[in-house]
Amino acid sequence: MNMHTQPQRTPAETALIDAFGDRLSLLPGDGAVMLKRDDAIEAIKHGLPTRRVESWHYTDLRRLLNAVPDFDPAAAPKAVAPIVEGSAVLAILNGKSDAKTPAVDGVAIERLSEKLTDGSIAPGLDPYGSDDAIGALNMAFVADGYFIDIADGAELEKPIELQNLQAGGQTHVRLPVRVGAGAKAVIVERQAGEGAALTSSVSQLVLGEGAEVTWLIVQEQPETATHLAQFKAHIGKDAKLTLFVMNAGGRLVRQEIVVRTTGEGADFKLRGINLLAGDTHTDVTMVLDHAVPHTTSTEIVRNVVTGKARGVFQGRINVHQYAQKTNAKMACNTLLLSDDGEFSTKPELEIFADDVVCGHGATVTEIDHDHLFYLMARGVDEKSARGLLVKAFVAEVIEELDDEAIVDALEARLDGWFVAHG
Repeated sequence: MNMHTQPQRTPAETALIDAFGDRLSLLPGDGAVMLKRDDAIEAIKHGLPTRRVESWHYTDLRRLLNAVPDFDPAAAPKAVAPIVEGSAVLAILNGKSDAKTPAVDGVAIERLSEKLTDGSIAPGLDPYGSDDAIGALNMAFVADGYFIDIADGAELEKPIELQNLQAGGQTHVRLPVRVGAGAKAVIVERQAGEGAALTSSVSQLVLGEGAEVTWLIVQEQPETATHLAQFKAHIGKDAKLTLFVMNAGGRLVRQEIVVRTTGEGADFKLRGINLLAGDTHTDVTMVLDHAVPHTTSTEIVRNVVTGKARGVFQGRINVHQYAQKTNAKMACNTLLLSDDGEFSTKPELEIFADDVVCGHGATVTEIDHDHLFYLMARGVDEKSARGLLVKAFVAEVIEELDDEAIVDALEARLDGWFVAHG
């Protein structure tokens, strides 16, 4: 008789299971939502993913998540100014949304706690696969966030900034957004805080026909925080999504990107910058499904690694059997600034159609000493010269955003990161 024994639970797994029992009565939700919460905690009881799970091969969460802080209802995050002046700010402070929301023409905003309570959000809470540990963790504990509905044809003059700010403990938020046909918007997702924390955040975006959205994720958690995040999007007919991701903090970070083209003419662009320093671990994992014909995508990720930091980019593009005329290209480029840093890249293409143009590439390099010598010979000190070369390496990706206010704000963050870690 074969007997399968459950491995002994880690302290982090035990803490999560105990916390669920303690908080269950405080979590909003109707019967359908609470059933999904029960399913989610059951998934966690089976164990956090290890490197034996293919999609988690480079990020052994069971080993790396060695402690889980308690919830801290008294924690009070500090308010921060928006990245782009004049943005409509929707703040979530230590997992709780604000009852007062700004009025934005063409945009309906609801607190997620209310949609959990009445169960109207339940159909959108399902995990995307059996290995969806972040989805399960978030589903078990999520208590708040915002639901945003942008009307057909609306063109927002200023960005909407979603601020998820923590001050220690645990926070779990969800940010579903629907963008109507022909609408145009810029959305900034801000992930930041202070103190030892475990945060999970799931963003869900649905683009209607002909919609155009630029979505920026700016993650600046402290080096005492674990940040587990997920961005999921469905792109409709002739819709365009530009997703920009900047990781510039966190002790243990996993940012998942799950995108599906659902209408012909859909276009997806991913531009990513990972700024990695100290003794940290950052993983960006993307799964892109080209599910219909005549769709396009390009993904460019630039990584800067210093100290003992470890980074991962896994990018998988699935071209379905009927997705003829797909055009998909992916590139990952890494600049190593120290001998102790490392970066793992795993690009994948799975193609079942026969009339497509697809490709991927990856490079790893160091600073060119000839370029460094050239600058220093002209009176630039070594640190400044290295900073100029690093900025040149990643600035191209930022400048593609073609919005002066956003580009200036992101380049200022890049400069600040290099002053601290360069």
